[in-house]
Amino acid sequence: MIPVALSIAGSEASGGAGAQTDLKTFQQLGTFGTVALTCIVSFDPKNNWGHRFVPVEPQVIADQIEATTAVHDIDTVKIGMLGTPATIDAVATALAERSFRHVVLDPVLICKGQEPGAALDTDNALKQQILPLATFVTPNHFESLALSGMEKIDSVEDLTEAAKRIHDTYGVSVLAKGGVVLEGEDAVDVFYDGEQTVELRSPKVGQERVSGAGCTLAAAVTAELAKGATPLEAARTAKAVVDSSIAHRQGGNAPFDAVYQGFYGKN
Repeated sequence: MIPVALSIAGSEASGGAGAQTDLKTFQQLGTFGTVALTCIVSFDPKNNWGHRFVPVEPQVIADQIEATTAVHDIDTVKIGMLGTPATIDAVATALAERSFRHVVLDPVLICKGQEPGAALDTDNALKQQILPLATFVTPNHFESLALSGMEKIDSVEDLTEAAKRIHDTYGVSVLAKGGVVLEGEDAVDVFYDGEQTVELRSPKVGQERVSGAGCTLAAAVTAELAKGATPLEAARTAKAVVDSSIAHRQGGNAPFDAVYQGFYGKN
């Protein structure tokens, strides 16, 4: 049987992020992907490519999770964009009702397009209800600052300290992403699980962020864990998948490119 992984995430219509990217990544890594959609996100080309955000009803989210876990034996789930406290409550309830072995959280703290007060409520709900249920988190630079409580992350040493603080607070394996934010020729991510501190390095591919890279990283970790990899093995593979996906990025009419996973494993 092919291992099955579940993505609980939003739809991003252009195909460069969200559930669409999760499914592509699962497929590329030989994992059968399922999805419970939490929201519909579409860029607005008439308004500086901002986000238009429409949440899915909480009961519909619960129904989707119930359906896919009834059809398949699933022990590995990835959590992506949630976006509202009501969505977070529904997902937290569904997670608590099931015995997932691995819960990989891409901690999307700020939902673009929301009012600041609503965004803060969402952030607090995510920290209080979802993070305690996670087993592996993949924060970017901004999210590492928010979750660690650090005032700055300007170096790999800072990023390592942030990963350790997040682990100590939430008891999770951490893959903290330095990406293009930290200075230097390499894109450096730091893995920490309470026992091992491992720097994952690769040459930067340009200096601009590419849409969907974070989704791809967390989805690749999820797929590898579903196949039986250790957290560190999953992190190493995920780093390689993201490198390939950025190198073979997909252009378009937007002012940013998107990842493409289809060349990984074929190089």
